[in-house]
Amino acid sequence: MKKHTLKKMFLMLPLLGILGGAYFPEPAEAAEPWPPRDNFFWLGQINKASDIINTDENLLTKEEGRRFAAAIQKVLDAGNTKGAERPTVVITFEPLLIKAGGPDITKIHAGRSSQDMLTTVSILMQREQLLELSAALNRMTETLLNLAKAHEGTLIPNYTNGVQAQPNSLGHFLLAYVDAYERDQERVKEYYKRLNRSPMGATVLNGTGWPLNRDRMASYLGFDGIAYNTYDAGQVFPQEAPIEMGSIASSIAIHTTSLIQEIMQQYAQPRPWILLQEGNGNTYVSSAMPQKRNPGILNRCRTDSSTLLGLAVGEAFRAHNIPAGMADGRIRGTDSIVKKTTSVVNQVDRILQVLDIRPERALEELNLDWTCSQEIADVMMRKHNIPFRSGHHFASEIVTYARARDITPVDFTYDQAREVYQNVAAADASLPKELPLTPEELQEAKDPAAIIRNRAVKGGPQHSEMVIMFSKVRKVLDNNTAWQKNAADKVKNAELKLNEDFIKML
Repeated sequence: MKKHTLKKMFLMLPLLGILGGAYFPEPAEAAEPWPPRDNFFWLGQINKASDIINTDENLLTKEEGRRFAAAIQKVLDAGNTKGAERPTVVITFEPLLIKAGGPDITKIHAGRSSQDMLTTVSILMQREQLLELSAALNRMTETLLNLAKAHEGTLIPNYTNGVQAQPNSLGHFLLAYVDAYERDQERVKEYYKRLNRSPMGATVLNGTGWPLNRDRMASYLGFDGIAYNTYDAGQVFPQEAPIEMGSIASSIAIHTTSLIQEIMQQYAQPRPWILLQEGNGNTYVSSAMPQKRNPGILNRCRTDSSTLLGLAVGEAFRAHNIPAGMADGRIRGTDSIVKKTTSVVNQVDRILQVLDIRPERALEELNLDWTCSQEIADVMMRKHNIPFRSGHHFASEIVTYARARDITPVDFTYDQAREVYQNVAAADASLPKELPLTPEELQEAKDPAAIIRNRAVKGGPQHSEMVIMFSKVRKVLDNNTAWQKNAADKVKNAELKLNEDFIKML
């Protein structure tokens, strides 16, 4: 019986995600919808638009337009069958059109090239991915903002150079990351403006002798306008775009790893004040060490963020030191960088929702070190006109005295402060003989809540400023949410219009 039980336990290890300290589960990916919105789909949309526009502009006869529309639809219907061939480039898509509609159907290719068509396809694919990233950023930022509101009064230690520096509120700390991710969203919006311009009609690089209506094509495909200079549209911007997207991914990755490391450093503590709720795939245990509850989703998110940095650098290397017209660094809709960035953002959202925050333990941690020492120096100057450097020296001597005796700020007495001050004053004739601080002033200077309450500058963690900052970021987030919806609706409506007008051709 014991042997059977032991065997069963080992068989269960993979199911529990217990494969040692290096293992953390991959985030689940949603199943790809069918038919996918891939190169084949977008080449079909471009062919639909070309057929409609060229017929309306009398580059094709009405009869040709109808006949070619039927052939296009036949190819698309066949490709939408599960397991069917779905060509990804123009030169393998066109033979299917010829087979369905005869050689005459190549008239719709007048003034087009694989270069402007595939650049357009890549932009259209990345545009969808960018709107998904924008939506994910908004969702995650909403979660982050709500968490900041819930913990405005939670006192925590903050660190500089890896050492406890000053007390802060968790809400103020988290609001800084709300600002950071909202800047990332602004970068997404700026990039979207440059991305969402149609290259169609650029042909290869100098346009075409055919009087193609570039504006109507842009409208049917949901673009905000055309990439006006045909050389830029076809050869320069396609190399530039991956670099800009890489910089956005890098910024999101850096903000994410910074936030994760703030949480991760608590896992080195035997009694953390912030950690993940156990179970539900958030943590996993060790096959050897029973006490371990490893922060799996933190590890995975940090790893994926680091991978983003590698992808971003790769984009730069591909585009580096090549002339325009080379394919090395061109935008590719099949690249994974935008999707992986969205995955990282979604993982952050999940992490924020499963944090186990322990305010009492955070305050205990804060009171174990002398983060109040700067406030002591400040109060000496604000209330008693003691030069800051002299007050700083006094506060530093307090820390030295207290640490040598293992005394925390909570246990440090007024009499001990007087003892330290007398030694400092004896060596500095400019100081008053007696400690100017009152017992009440010293007590308040040691109190993290009072320190936060007494902040007096714009943007600080005091309640009056938190109210202002909550209002500011709420407005930005609402504007970002509205922008994403409007942009997505415009694309959706353009697609509906194209499909409706194409049906009329059949």
